[in-house]
Amino acid sequence: MTEATDLAERAGDRDPRVGLRAVAALRRLLERLEAVQVRGARDQGWSWQEIADELGVSRQAAHKKHGRQ
Repeated sequence: MTEATDLAERAGDRDPRVGLRAVAALRRLLERLEAVQVRGARDQGWSWQEIADELGVSRQAAHKKHGRQ
């Protein structure tokens, strides 16, 4: 996970421009990773409630975010 490590290091940069860009890139990476894991859980038969519990959100929030993918 070199990309994530590099981004995490840059997120702590003293230059706010560098740090903020890294934070935005980390956010995009996390969104992609979450979508992959949710898709995998659904493929394995997990309910929206089980997924929501693991993500720490409501069932409705998990379904709204990932239900159309």
